[in-house]
Amino acid sequence: MANREFALVLHDIAPATWPDYRSFVEQIDGMGQIPMTWLVVPDFHHRSNTFEDAGMLRLLHQRMARGDELALHGFYHCDDAPPPRTPRDYFMRRLYTYEGEFYPIGYDEALERLERGAELFRRQDWPLDGFVAPAWLLGEGARRALKTQGFTYTSDPAHLYRLPDYTAIKAPSLVWSARSRWRRGMSWVVNERARRRHRHEPLIRLGLHPVDMRHDISRRYWIDTIRRLLDEGYQPTTKISWLHRQSSFPPENTATSSS
Repeated sequence: MANREFALVLHDIAPATWPDYRSFVEQIDGMGQIPMTWLVVPDFHHRSNTFEDAGMLRLLHQRMARGDELALHGFYHCDDAPPPRTPRDYFMRRLYTYEGEFYPIGYDEALERLERGAELFRRQDWPLDGFVAPAWLLGEGARRALKTQGFTYTSDPAHLYRLPDYTAIKAPSLVWSARSRWRRGMSWVVNERARRRHRHEPLIRLGLHPVDMRHDISRRYWIDTIRRLLDEGYQPTTKISWLHRQSSFPPENTATSSS
């Protein structure tokens, strides 16, 4: 069987969410050299500023030194735009998620947040290749703004997208919905089916969220899945490392420009 890899992706990284992840990350580190992609939110819900927290910055510098990837994950990770005005927008912004920050905002606002986020990475001297919108939702204005910013890739649950042309690269994800008991039960079934269905894909992504760490069933699922993938011969990677090794993908970091 061809080489298969998995990318362990930690969503919603901020000082407020790190306590949820801490013991999980320690457990993964104890399993060997497993690189991770950390999706960093600059100011989570307007109340948890990553770049003003010395301990959080120190941690992220240490993770980079271990070979982990840091990517920009929105700016506030909450939908603070005016209320929805159409049934479709109500569904997307109130039923599907409350956190689709880059779904309702226009080009100018998206551009300003992208530039601010990239500048915060630049001040830390962190390479920045990836941008992942909260809830994977990009409105049309945000899509246009993202094309101008020199990022290497973005993603949704099924694909990585090479920027600036949004070339789709199949890279399926396992993702839990862990906020209620029935969702947690269904997530186990759905993710096991997806894992088997995508077992021949060259890359599978594990999309973890802080809430997953608060429930034994979801946390245990992720630990067991990582062990299973390693036992089956999958190699751990980061998203950008995998992309750089694809023959059609540029080998150099093109990130961090906000001009």
